[in-house]
Amino acid sequence: MLLGKHFRRYYAKYALYFLVGVFVLIAVDWIQLDIPKLVGGIIDTLKSTSPNITQIEQSIIRIGVLALFITIGRFLWRYTIFGASRRIEYELRNVMFSHATKLSQSFYSQEKVGGLMTYFINDLEAIRMSFGPGILMLVDGLMLGGFALYRMFNLNSRLTLYAVIPMVFMTIALVFIRKTISKRFKDRQDSFERLSDFTQENFSGITVIKAFVREIKEAILFNDRNMDLYDKNIRFMKYIIIVNILIGIALNIVILVIIVLGSLSVINATSSDLTAGQLTEYLSYFFTLIWPTMALSQFINIQSQARASATRLEKFLNHPLDVKNSEDAYDVSDLKGTLKVDHLTFKYPDGDQPILLDVSFEIHRGEMVGILGRTGSGKSSLVDLFLRTYNLEPGMIYLDGHDIMKLSVKSVRQSMGYVPQDNFLFSDTITNNIGFALESPTKDDVIEPAKLSDVYDNIMEFKDQFETILGERGVTVSGGQKQRISIARALAKDPEILILDDSVSAVDTKTEEAIIKNLHRIRKGRTTIFIAHRISTVKKMDKIILLDQGKVVAIGNHATLMKTSPLYQDMVKRQTLENLVEGGANHEGLQG
Repeated sequence: MLLGKHFRRYYAKYALYFLVGVFVLIAVDWIQLDIPKLVGGIIDTLKSTSPNITQIEQSIIRIGVLALFITIGRFLWRYTIFGASRRIEYELRNVMFSHATKLSQSFYSQEKVGGLMTYFINDLEAIRMSFGPGILMLVDGLMLGGFALYRMFNLNSRLTLYAVIPMVFMTIALVFIRKTISKRFKDRQDSFERLSDFTQENFSGITVIKAFVREIKEAILFNDRNMDLYDKNIRFMKYIIIVNILIGIALNIVILVIIVLGSLSVINATSSDLTAGQLTEYLSYFFTLIWPTMALSQFINIQSQARASATRLEKFLNHPLDVKNSEDAYDVSDLKGTLKVDHLTFKYPDGDQPILLDVSFEIHRGEMVGILGRTGSGKSSLVDLFLRTYNLEPGMIYLDGHDIMKLSVKSVRQSMGYVPQDNFLFSDTITNNIGFALESPTKDDVIEPAKLSDVYDNIMEFKDQFETILGERGVTVSGGQKQRISIARALAKDPEILILDDSVSAVDTKTEEAIIKNLHRIRKGRTTIFIAHRISTVKKMDKIILLDQGKVVAIGNHATLMKTSPLYQDMVKRQTLENLVEGGANHEGLQG
């Protein structure tokens, strides 16, 4: 049985189901053993010189009634025991998913999606088998086996002793090989996890694989991992099959001994020997005993697999929640959008050097602010901290005067709309993607955000328009369309603070200007933050915060920074030259 802290509570929660199921199962086990006795009695009656037909008819009727009770009982214990195991699987999967959504970015930077999916599929199935078939096999093996042995012993104690001794040794041997089974199952699970990781990455990166003509090479690598899983599966199944074969051989030898000795006993026909009907009854009990023996061996296999899976799941479920509410956290529902950063220094949990150094600035409510800097200057890290993706020291970021570390995570994130740099889209309709923050989005809810992000016309060109199903991660639309749909998704939320992390880099300057113009118009009185590396994105902002190597090197609007910041001037010159070069190349191409 699984007694880890994440599993034992289900025994108490579903105790009534398990108790009823076990009680009915034991009753069925006892009742079904009356049938061999009745059959044996019928045989002995038929062998007598003057068989009692009435007694035979009564025995047949009793067999029919017992069969009816057994059928009803088997339905009840299946419904209760297997039903409880399915409910546990359902609840545990929800607990796992809820825990997964609360884990921090640092966890997902170390874990792969394929490995996580193994927890939700193979490992969870092994846990369900422990709660369902595992309990059945344990109870059925012990009780049905005990009842059968009891009746066998009453019929012929000497013959029962011959039958039991090899089965006892066989059970002891199964206990000793349990650890080997568990280890081989864990090896198989680990190999499946590696194959899942590799497959998921290849499907996600199929465009890159094709672009670099790596199809054959990746197929060879896949074959290697697939073969490893095949070998692990074969090793595991060979071990199980060998064990089952040895059990089968042992059982067949015992059956042969019983038939020989029992037949001799019937032939001798003394008062202490078995009659033909009793030998039939005895053999029926022994054949009934085969299932408990097999059930106990399967129980050991199931438990070995479940223990290996439980160890993996407990490691996952015990992983601490790095980003969570502090003990004195509180909710604020009407945050307005004033941000203050006060001497902020931050490094990632797995990093050695600070990403942000002594950063200080303030963003007032209603301002449209650009955060500009070269690659690696700390722009996206700053966004992660605004969204409470990572922890930081108290007193470094304030939202409307509240220390962001004292506010509940929910309050902080509900006040913000975020357009990420990677523009992740779900495999769903465009309506549901844009209306992701809404309870039940309709087409009317998403039309205006789509127009404001300048993607409406593109959507209307699709065959199914807003009901178009996007491929995984939005692969069916272009990079610029993905960015604009992501912007529309954030606008549909209508947040107090809108953060766009390099979110117009894939669109042309005309579209960029249209989007920014729309944002200026509809975001009056609300805070908007643009993370960018292009000057054209931020030059019309109320304020520009210039970062370099994790430090704030200048703050001001475009005109001010052109006068006071050498770094900003250099960036403007470089990007102007780049635009001229690109324009010249296009001009030459047109002339050609």
